Amino acid sequence: MPPKDPCQKQACAIQHCLQANKYVESMCQDVIRDMRRCCESQAGNSICCSGFKDSKPTENQSNT
Repeated sequence: MPPKDPCQKQACAIQHCLQANKYVESMCQDVIRDMRRCCESQAGNSICCSGFKDSKPTENQSNT
């Protein structure tokens, strides 16, 4: 049995939060931030982070 993904808990929390909030991402910024932190600390060790690796927080992007 493969080892548990170190960021699976955070990935599941994002899915739960999004479902509970009708997929309004702004309502889940705290769990998304937790996932990003996990991915930063577990670089290369988490398959759950494959979609987070190069993503940036949306609040730092400008609308042009």
